[in-house]
Amino acid sequence: MGSNPLTQLQGFGQSVWYDNIGRGLLVAGGLKKMVDEDAVVGLTSNPSIFQKAIATTDEYDSAIAELVASGADAERVLDTLMAEDVGMAADLLHATFDTTGSVDGWVSIEVNPALAYDTENTVVEARRLRALVGRPNVLVKVPATEQGIPAIERLISEGLSVNVTLIFSIDRYREVMGAYLTGMEHLITRRAEGEDLPEPASVRSVASFFVSRVDSLCDTLLEAAADGADAEQTDALLALRGQAAVANAKLAYQAFLETFAGPRWEKLESAGAKVQRPLWASTSTKNKAYSDVLYVDELIGPDTVNTMPHATLEAYRDHGDPRVTLTQGVEAARRLIGAIELAGIAMSDVTSRLEAEGVAAFADSFESLMATLRAKRDGLAGGQG
Repeated sequence: MGSNPLTQLQGFGQSVWYDNIGRGLLVAGGLKKMVDEDAVVGLTSNPSIFQKAIATTDEYDSAIAELVASGADAERVLDTLMAEDVGMAADLLHATFDTTGSVDGWVSIEVNPALAYDTENTVVEARRLRALVGRPNVLVKVPATEQGIPAIERLISEGLSVNVTLIFSIDRYREVMGAYLTGMEHLITRRAEGEDLPEPASVRSVASFFVSRVDSLCDTLLEAAADGADAEQTDALLALRGQAAVANAKLAYQAFLETFAGPRWEKLESAGAKVQRPLWASTSTKNKAYSDVLYVDELIGPDTVNTMPHATLEAYRDHGDPRVTLTQGVEAARRLIGAIELAGIAMSDVTSRLEAEGVAAFADSFESLMATLRAKRDGLAGGQG
């Protein structure tokens, strides 16, 4: 097992989480096998993954039938199914949670993406979901929209552990880390004033920084810029493809190293606070011309998480090459982003577009999921009639 590249990542300070959920994965031993053999120490999901699990398998049909028979509407069916799945996964990972001192062993549940631009209702829904699952090792996922930032700050100040999702830009990432630090400061102050809130050491957070989608959009824009350019310019522009995502993530990691250092952080750390780890998300390779482990091999370093979908996990087990890479080529990454900007492609526009598209895609998946559940519920209810 020592030759498994997935298990070797731990030695470089990176945790492997699995980006998938499904009833079959949980009850048939698939997740436990990955925990035992591949050093998988956490699980993430999102509305698209959950929608696919319910819509394309029959794994949930008996559970849905029971809930419909009890009179549950589609919203309560979804709540129950999500809480059961996340709860089962959290129970499977609880030993990891204990042995790692709550560094790992986490499972995420996502706030309805329709609330991504609603601070108040995001806070309310995050509290509700945390209570619904009722496990200590559950992270509530909150999108890093402009309206999500104050929600994250408030949730951390209340002692909720948060997975901040859909981060694309370094500027927004700095806001996310700032919200975490401010929330932690408020938590410490509130505890000092006598409020019954969790200890800082028990409040954890990860910042899910999305990777592959940056290349997908930048490549399209670079190809558009090359169209009609002269041969030399065309070659120069096309040579920049497939590099923006890794460069963007490497510069984000530099921001992480800067933020979790110095007097402000040291004061929080002395009070028990833990770093908010960057989590590399969207790490499957979309372009078949690139290595299928590109977004793992190039983003390895201390205090990080890589959440891998199934195909990426399998590929990395087979031919990953673990070594510290996140702190390598940082100046080259700056030059690369500079060259893309000089080509007339503003990274701020790229990341703003990706954020909006990401929120919309998850919201669409959530609506599709609700439609699937309503159709299944209506079919079952009609059959009972």
